[in-house]
Amino acid sequence: MAATRAAVRPALRLLLSRGLAPRYATPCPPQPARAGSVDIRSPCGRIRSGSHVRSWESRAGVVREDGEEPEEEEEEEEEELLSREPLLPAAAQRVCVLHPDVRGRAGRKAHDTECQVAEAAALVRALHGWSVVRTLVVPTGVPDSKFVFGKGNFQELTEKIKGSVDITCVFLNVEKMTALTKKTLQTAWGVHVLDRFTIVLHIFRCNARTREARLQLALAEIPLLRSTLSSCSARLDKQGRGSRYIMGSGESSTELCQRTLKEKEAKIRRALERLRDKRSVLRKQRLRREFPIVSVIGYTNCGKTTLIKALTGEATMQPCDQLFTTLDVTAHAGLLPSCMPILYMDTIGFLSQLPHSLIQSFSTTLEDVVHSDVILHVRDMSHPNTEQQKASVLSTLRGLQLRPALFNSMLEVHNKVDLVPGYRPPGHHVLAVSALLGHGLDKLKATLEESVLQATDRRVLTLCLRLGGPQLCWLYKEAKVQQVQELPKTDMAHVTVIISQATYGRFRKLFPE
Repeated sequence: MAATRAAVRPALRLLLSRGLAPRYATPCPPQPARAGSVDIRSPCGRIRSGSHVRSWESRAGVVREDGEEPEEEEEEEEEELLSREPLLPAAAQRVCVLHPDVRGRAGRKAHDTECQVAEAAALVRALHGWSVVRTLVVPTGVPDSKFVFGKGNFQELTEKIKGSVDITCVFLNVEKMTALTKKTLQTAWGVHVLDRFTIVLHIFRCNARTREARLQLALAEIPLLRSTLSSCSARLDKQGRGSRYIMGSGESSTELCQRTLKEKEAKIRRALERLRDKRSVLRKQRLRREFPIVSVIGYTNCGKTTLIKALTGEATMQPCDQLFTTLDVTAHAGLLPSCMPILYMDTIGFLSQLPHSLIQSFSTTLEDVVHSDVILHVRDMSHPNTEQQKASVLSTLRGLQLRPALFNSMLEVHNKVDLVPGYRPPGHHVLAVSALLGHGLDKLKATLEESVLQATDRRVLTLCLRLGGPQLCWLYKEAKVQQVQELPKTDMAHVTVIISQATYGRFRKLFPE
């Protein structure tokens, strides 16, 4: 088996070098250091507001729930799986953003086209050192054809691109090109042509820090490698070199490469399943500790991380005004007005026309949203396309098959309202805030506490009890005692407690007034 792999790897590299090639490599920008793992319990056994809780992974690698390092064999296998071919051109590029404006599309508006072009330009600028030198919106009635555009428009485009020395790369703003279309356009224009899938995938690569996120990206890249392999194989077949067998194995080099990719995909899925099991262990542990979970979701760059930092006061969080800076789900401790501890889950941002394979690969990451108690949907109200962004987020959430009660109780937070002159909330069902300036956070916390109490079937009660009595001892064991305020000159105290309805019923049954 080892000999077969040794023979396959050079063949795979040879085929891939004819497609994506070593010439594709963009150095990722240096990423700011993030805080390491923090115990979610304070010395008194309670969560600390503002502490950063990594999901289950330190910067050095995966850490098991019991504190042990992963098996050495597993770690070596995962490192091998994470060795990947580069995706994009080696140097920083001057990009022409080319948007196919499909004629006859239902509900198409000029404003929507402008927003799509602006988002495409933002994706390019998210790559370190890349710039947009030109944007072109070209109508087309044949977006699925080999040339994407009609004959006349394609000829005109070719002249513009070839005649501009500033353009070193073209970003065709479509979800994914076929290998044939990519080859045809690159041959005609003489520059690299990239689609949305490749751009987004590379941005993810630059921002993925944990092993899980990197494995998810490796899984998402498998279809891209397969399509490249098929394209290269077709060229080799035409040259009469695609059907040779290796080492008398009865398989051609193409078949061996396809099998290698299939084995790699299976290994990545097994590795992700192991990490998924560890995430499940952590989730059960949080349930045992009875920490309510609040998932903060929203379109990319809507201000989720900034809002969590404002709610928790965690100084180590470093929000960035850039697309997809958060790919790794992290938990952050906070306190509600009643001093009830909760965990805010910072999640990956959503995007319209996000490639399907990326959504599938990151589906395990979004499981924390499914198992949360409350969802905060953060919206950037300063964005001109905020309504379409909301529709994209809700569409993705419906695909997660959330519990109806969780979906219907979702809180909508309108962020960046300080950037919208004359903004007025559309009703009492939304919460207007400025996470950067701290406006509206008190009301948000109060509303969030009501939602958490309702979702977890809890109440905040203040009871008058005897100090040292059996009632107080029972509450310490079965509920969350928040405060004990002694009454002067008596052996009584006002006790503030967070307690579930069922537990309070048992309390009243054991200690009737």
